[in-house]
Amino acid sequence: MLWTSFRFGALRKVVAAMGDGIALVGNPQLDEALELTADVLVIGGGPAGAWAAWSAASRGARVVLVDKGYLGSSGAAASGGMTIWHSEPDADSRERAKENRRKVDGLLSDLGWMDRVLEQTYQNVQRIEQFGYPFPADAEGNVQRRSLQGPEYLRTMRRVVKDAKVTVLDQSPALELLLDYDGTVAGARGVQRQENRFWTVRAGAVVIATGGCAFLSKSLGCNVLTGDGALMAAEAGSSLSGMEFSNHYAPSLPFASVTKGLMLGWATYSREDGTVIAGRGRGPGGNALGAALLEGPVYAVLDKADPEFQKLMRTAQPNFFVPFDRSGIDPFTQRFPLKLRLEGTVRGTGGIRIAGPNCETSVPGLYAAGDAASREVIAGGVSGGGALNAAWSMSSGFWSGAGAADYAASLGARAHTRSVLGVGRAGLRPVPYGATAGGAGEIVARVQEEVFPYDRNMFRTGPKLAGSLDRLHALWPQALAQQPSSLRELVRAREAAAMVAHARWMYASALERTESRGMHVRLDYPHLDPGQQHRLISSGLDHIWVRPETLSLGRRVREIKRELVAA
Repeated sequence: MLWTSFRFGALRKVVAAMGDGIALVGNPQLDEALELTADVLVIGGGPAGAWAAWSAASRGARVVLVDKGYLGSSGAAASGGMTIWHSEPDADSRERAKENRRKVDGLLSDLGWMDRVLEQTYQNVQRIEQFGYPFPADAEGNVQRRSLQGPEYLRTMRRVVKDAKVTVLDQSPALELLLDYDGTVAGARGVQRQENRFWTVRAGAVVIATGGCAFLSKSLGCNVLTGDGALMAAEAGSSLSGMEFSNHYAPSLPFASVTKGLMLGWATYSREDGTVIAGRGRGPGGNALGAALLEGPVYAVLDKADPEFQKLMRTAQPNFFVPFDRSGIDPFTQRFPLKLRLEGTVRGTGGIRIAGPNCETSVPGLYAAGDAASREVIAGGVSGGGALNAAWSMSSGFWSGAGAADYAASLGARAHTRSVLGVGRAGLRPVPYGATAGGAGEIVARVQEEVFPYDRNMFRTGPKLAGSLDRLHALWPQALAQQPSSLRELVRAREAAAMVAHARWMYASALERTESRGMHVRLDYPHLDPGQQHRLISSGLDHIWVRPETLSLGRRVREIKRELVAA
């Protein structure tokens, strides 16, 4: 808190010198700004944002939700089906669920958080059914609640949020947080693209649920997920955790964006000459598909599914087969090419650090939920699509909304009368640090050059990480010096800056973790080091800091007991 207050005091002087307003080059004609007040502002319209908005409204709070796209159809979850990390409430089922995760998560998860998420997810799944979501039944009539169809799920949540009297602003990306002079979050500012104007929401508390960062890799549903929320949180003084676990790649056709990999469990992989590739998982040697792709083209064919099961596959994930049908490829009999798309923190576990049970951050009045928040407490160093992420979005959304509502209520009437400043920098208030102010497109391309290649991000070594990090550090002043001339360019400038920041947090953390744990694989440190069984906290923008998380005595005792039981 002292560091946050000190940093905010220094930043206040800088912002005051530049002026709190956002200036666009050329002074384009804009419509009159929209100004609203709320108890709770939710930024992001995926599952976590929807749950946060509903939870806060259910506690009597006046809620505004803003989304970069359209609440109910944008984001990774809306693009297809997903499993849920869900179990019945009996002790044996819960223990099995936790045990299965602990085998693969790198021993960085927390059993207490796992228990909380399993219970909250169970309750929220019951609520979804009450909301009217049509869970299917098996042949015996038993309702199956272990998966959700994204489009129907998000349509249901939009209706529920609107029924709760939440004010929803679609196509309204947030740009920056507002802080009062004590360094407490007091709202946010953004743009309404279709209305050609700025918006400002003064709020008692803010929930960031903007999703992770997929670096514009064209993964299905992920091109709105550029890490904007984490950038805003970092500008306000928040820290991040688990950013080294952000190098998840997903298989895809080179000419399509679908990255749902479940169906590929029935595939045979081969090189161009027909040589079969054994395995596709991670380990000390990295990803088998990634290694093969470094040598040349890789192909697959779904030849392990019999005709009857092929029909079930098409029913379970119809969007997986759309690119094949459009291209005239029979994936069950014909080989098709594959590539891997980076999904970063969307299917990784890193994000804004959670500092308490209601998903509060280290900045007063600021909460984080879903993929924008670190999921290490339940996923450790390994996540994926759906499953834990789906459970986390429900639970963290519910808790953050409730926590934000209670915090806003504690402020009383002064919640909307505080003097505030916008604390956004890159793209909003250009700072000429002697750098050439390149455009957002150029900045994004240079970030992608560092994070997309398998031989830099998937197959990590100290020298490669250090080289990329040096180039990314040199790119940050260019991100600060951007001078957009329209609202569209303004949004793109912020996205570009967020991607630069994410790549720097990722590689700085990956350099610090000199071992292989979870999805983080160092070829120069191929083994897990028991001495590094801790989380890494990263922070900063002009300068990146990485430090081990300090565990409380009580938690360390619990960790030792857990290790003894496992042994």
